[in-house]
Amino acid sequence: MLEDLRAELTLRGCAQNTVKTYAYHNARFLESAGKSPDDITEADVRAYLAGMLASSKERSSVALVRSALLFHYNEVRKRNFSSIRTPKIQRKLPVVLSRDEIRRILEATRHEKSALLIKMLYASGLRVSEALHLRVEDLELEQRIGWVRAGKGNKDRLIILANTVVEDLQGFLRAKGIASGPIFLGRAGAPMTARNAQKIIALAAKRAGITKKVTPHKLRHSFATHLREAGSDLRLIQELLGHSSIQTTEIYTHVSTEEKRRVVSPADML
Repeated sequence: MLEDLRAELTLRGCAQNTVKTYAYHNARFLESAGKSPDDITEADVRAYLAGMLASSKERSSVALVRSALLFHYNEVRKRNFSSIRTPKIQRKLPVVLSRDEIRRILEATRHEKSALLIKMLYASGLRVSEALHLRVEDLELEQRIGWVRAGKGNKDRLIILANTVVEDLQGFLRAKGIASGPIFLGRAGAPMTARNAQKIIALAAKRAGITKKVTPHKLRHSFATHLREAGSDLRLIQELLGHSSIQTTEIYTHVSTEEKRRVVSPADML
């Protein structure tokens, strides 16, 4: 029933995660509406989204479902549902770890591979999926750079590798006898899963006595914020993170606390 949706998304070069997500939300919508796609009206879509909001679903979740449904009915089925609006997404500032907290997490990590993964996520600003798909062939260790191949938006981008990461990578690859292919493998030899990476990081943070909820994406946020605090140009940070819009990167000007600490309060000028 949704093969036309999947085909259109694939033809436009969308990531498989996007294809699965859009198909999933459209299937749930059709199940709720009890209709075929040909019989869906704009009122059906509006009522479904309103029901999600009434049941206290996050605005970001509702916005995603709206995008999935409107893509199907407007782009694929040419229905022109043009008057459906949802509340603006609340832009929450990301939680960022301090440099000391990063050190404590690394010190609390018991396995070489786990420590290398955490260090790479923080040192290069990688998304967890990008780190787990990284291959030996993507690295130029002598140049201290690497490449994310077909990342978000199906784009390649350059990443930086810290000196300590390069040293750790060389030792790890040599010790494990890995000359090509994926770097981060699970116990059975298959690529490590994102869920496993999340557990590794959460456990290390717990051992380090950190009460914040620490996730792979928090390490990415910390990378960007610490670069900004060190004076790196926002456009450069945008490229390193792989953001398509500078507006997405601008959030790190609000998160950075270093510049705020240097501001002298008017009360101290009396």
